[in-house]
Amino acid sequence: MIPSRKRAFTLVEVLIAIAILATAAIALGIGYVNVLTGYEIARQATVSEPEMRFARMQLLAQPDVELARQGGEFDASDGRRVRWTASIDPTQLADLFTVTFECEIVGTGAQNGQKVQQVFRVLRPTWSAEADRASLRAASRDRITKILERVNK
Repeated sequence: MIPSRKRAFTLVEVLIAIAILATAAIALGIGYVNVLTGYEIARQATVSEPEMRFARMQLLAQPDVELARQGGEFDASDGRRVRWTASIDPTQLADLFTVTFECEIVGTGAQNGQKVQQVFRVLRPTWSAEADRASLRAASRDRITKILERVNK
């Protein structure tokens, strides 16, 4: 009769299992840290979003282009100070402007400041000079006429 052998894992098999377990633990740890970082970024974005929206509304409500370029500032409800400015450039279309909006939210105490820049276009007839509006409209009319002539040929 042959003596029975006890079955067991070899040292190589145990080391491979430990390596697989360590790799899985590292991957889970990295994923957890990424989730926490994402939550923090989302929290910071939602904290400043109402102030950004209010500053943009102040810009868009301003009928005078020079006052809009100067910007403004106000105190947020949580004691932070919000300053905004705007660079306003006319486009090739009448009453359409490219706005570079910069908003800085300065925190108090442990809160850090934030600075955000946004570029967007806005249609504001009150920001246009009448002479510029007339010449831009005439140029647009000429472009449309040329396009229609090419299409109708």
